[in-house]
Parts: sequence; C-alpha cells; structure tokens
Amino acid sequence: MKFAFHPEAESEFFDAIRYYEECSPSLGLDFSAETHATIQRICAMPKAWQVLEGDIRRALVHRFPYGVLYAVEDAQI
Repeated sequence: MKFAFHPEAESEFFDAIRYYEECSPSLGLDFSAETHATIQRICAMPKAWQVLEGDIRRALVHRFPYGVLYAVEDAQI
C-alpha cells in the first residue's frame, strides 16, 4: 500500500527531525527511521490501530512521543 504525508504533517515531521538532530547527533535520523517503520507497519496492517474519530486512526511511534494519524483513502494511507 502506498502512503503520502499531508503537507502540514510533512512539515511537522521535518521540524521534529531537525529538533532531534539539534538535541543529539543522529537522533533525528533515529526518529525518521522509527517513524518510517511505523508507517510500514500501518501499510502492512492498516486496520490494526485504534480509531480516533471517523476514519482517522493512530499508530504510536516507538521510542518517541509521537503518533502517526492516518486514514485509508483510495488504497492509500
């Protein structure tokens, strides 16, 4: 299954990478890898996570205080 970021979510994602990179070298890379691993789990099992509202679901990112909010639309996350 394919995925795409909402423009505001993509901006927040890159801001978080920069923030973690400023905190500690390579921590931004770790955050990016954990987030992408979460997205891959979502793509493999899109209905596995809790519905928050309507068709919006949330999967938590390991090691970081973030969640990926998503919806399945036209066979895309």
